[in-house]
Amino acid sequence: MINYSKRLVSLETGIFNQLRTYKQEQMNNGVDMIDLSIGSPDLTPPPFVMNELAKHSLNEQLYGYAINSTSEFNSAVSNYYERKFNVTIENNEILQLMGSQDGLAHISLACLNSGDVVIVPDPGYPIYSASVHVAGGKLYHLPLQEENDFLPSLESIPEEVCRKAKLLIVGYPGNPIPAVANEEFFKKLVAFAKKHEILIIHDFAYCELLFDEKKPLSIFSIPGAHDVAIEFNSLSKSFNIAGSRIGYIVGRKELLAPLALLKSHFDYGVFLPIQMAATKALNEGDVFLATQRKTYQQRRDVFIDELTKGGWKVQKPEGGMFVWAKIPQAYTSMDFTLTAIKNGVVVTPGDAFGREGEGYVRMALVQNEERLIEAAKRLSELNSIEPI
Repeated sequence: MINYSKRLVSLETGIFNQLRTYKQEQMNNGVDMIDLSIGSPDLTPPPFVMNELAKHSLNEQLYGYAINSTSEFNSAVSNYYERKFNVTIENNEILQLMGSQDGLAHISLACLNSGDVVIVPDPGYPIYSASVHVAGGKLYHLPLQEENDFLPSLESIPEEVCRKAKLLIVGYPGNPIPAVANEEFFKKLVAFAKKHEILIIHDFAYCELLFDEKKPLSIFSIPGAHDVAIEFNSLSKSFNIAGSRIGYIVGRKELLAPLALLKSHFDYGVFLPIQMAATKALNEGDVFLATQRKTYQQRRDVFIDELTKGGWKVQKPEGGMFVWAKIPQAYTSMDFTLTAIKNGVVVTPGDAFGREGEGYVRMALVQNEERLIEAAKRLSELNSIEPI
C-alpha cells in the first residue's frame, strides 16, 4: 500500500469537487440547479480569438513542445501593460504560465525552504495556502474584515512574523472578497515589504472586471514596487478561455528566476496555437473587454437588487466576478450551502476560504440575468427555512 506524502496531510479534497457531488445528487432527483459556486465563465470567448486558435490548430508544424513563450506573446503582454496601466514591462520580465493557478501553485516550491513563513489573506483563494503546505512552509493568516473594507491591517502583523516571512500574498480585485485596493494601500504594502525584505505576490487575475468606471491599478504603478513584487495575471476570466490555460507573471527577471527554473523541469510550455490566440486577445481585445465589463456590472446590479428585495443586506462589489454575502445568523456557512443546494442553488461556503470566511458565502456571477434573479429568489426563501 502506498501512503500519502506528508505534504498532503493538511490538504482536504477541494471544496468544488464536494459541491459538484452534492449538485449531481440533486440533479439526479430532478432538481433544477443554478450553479453560482465556481468562477468558470459562462460567456464565450471573442470570435476573433476562437478563429485564431482554430486557424493555427490546423497547422501541423505547431504540435511540438513550445518550451517557452513566443516573443510575440511577451511583446503583447508588454504592450498591454503600457496601454492599460501606463507601466513599462520589458520582454525579459515576463514568465508565461499555464494559467495563473500554475504559478500560484508552484511559487512556494520555488521560493521556500522548510519552515519559511508566508503571509496569506484570510479569507483567501485556497491555492495560496495549499501551495505553502505542500512546500513545507508555515502560514500566517492575515484577517480581511468588513469593518476595514476587507483590506489587511499590515500594522497588526507581529514583528516576529515580519522577521521570518519570505512571501506576502494579496489579490485585488479579490477572490473570494471582491475588494479593490487603492494607491494608498499599495504604497503602504510596498513600504512594508521593503522594510521587512518580503516578496509581494499580487494576484491580478480580475483586473479587467472593475465596475462603475473604476480603473484597475497594477502594483507596478507604485514607485519601488519592481524591487519587492511580482504580479500574476491570466486570460481565463478576461477572455473566457479558462480551459485553454494561459497566464503570466511580470516582475524583475531575478525575482522570476526561481519559478522559471522550476517550470523548466515541470513542463514544456503552452500549446503554440493557444499562445497565438492569447497574443491576439491581448493586442486587440479592448473593445470586447469593455463590453464584457458592462455585462458583469449589469449582472451584479440585478442580482443584488433582487437579493435586497428578499431581505439580504449585500454591498455591491466594486470589481471581480463574485458577490460576498453575510448569511442569516441561524446558519453556519456550510449549513447554508447545503440548504441552498436543496433549494436548487449552489454557492460556496465562506469558510472554504479561511476561518474569517465563516458566516459568509461566495456567489459567482456566472449565469445570465434571468437565472441570477431566480437564484436570488430561491436564496431569499432560506431566510425562513431552518438549517438542514
